[in-house]
Amino acid sequence: MATAMASARTVTVLARAGFRRFATYRQATVAGAFTNTVFGFVRCYVLLSLADAGGRVAGYDRAQLATFVFAGQGMIAVVNYWGAAELADRVRTGDVVADLLRPLDLMVGHLATDLGRAGFAMLTRFVVPIVAGLLAFDLYVPAHLVTYVLFAVSLLLAVLVCSVCRYLVNLSAFWLLDIRGVRQLWVVASGAGSGLSFPLPLLPGWLVTGLWLCTPFPALMQAPLDVLVERGGTGHAGVLVAGQLAWLLIVVALARLVQRRALRRLVIQGG
Repeated sequence: MATAMASARTVTVLARAGFRRFATYRQATVAGAFTNTVFGFVRCYVLLSLADAGGRVAGYDRAQLATFVFAGQGMIAVVNYWGAAELADRVRTGDVVADLLRPLDLMVGHLATDLGRAGFAMLTRFVVPIVAGLLAFDLYVPAHLVTYVLFAVSLLLAVLVCSVCRYLVNLSAFWLLDIRGVRQLWVVASGAGSGLSFPLPLLPGWLVTGLWLCTPFPALMQAPLDVLVERGGTGHAGVLVAGQLAWLLIVVALARLVQRRALRRLVIQGG
């Protein structure tokens, strides 16, 4: 019990440290929020131009499209596709040995710090595009109170899935040392397959099904946004959240396996 409480306190401290760290980047926060908002207007007008003929696009009405865009722009920094490659750099320099001597699992420490970062982004980078969208467009307001709860859970799962995936990318440094290629592949694939640029239902049905079933990418952006705009109703939202939870369990299991292999390799190298 004492050990569990100590670990919980350590996780809380790391989360707070992550929050405070990113709170110091005030100029970057303002610039990022402004950029996300500007691109929100560009993306929104493009999608709304497609909806002018029939009033709907891929099952979304105009208000849902506007909400999809501006909430998505706010979520970019919260989910954080691009994240720093700090762990990979520490592997390359050998400083990761100091991390392994700490009384906290390497992945747990990574997730705790990232949750703190996401909390700060939620209070800043998420709010600004939403407010701008509310002022300029008629955004969709969820009709059911449970939708807000489901969206909060879905967004948390999106952050965790993305964080674990980025952790896996960083772990590749144990074999490659330079992960720039793997990182770029992750950024391109996750952005294209998650609904970051446009709603996935605009793609052919077979491709959308493949993305949902075979990759965690839709769990990063498409699922939380579909929950928020109530596409398919609250029952469908529950299925989406369950799918995100399933993907979280899968990527965590994969990360644990890769981490064990990586640490075994580090020992073999004489670390």
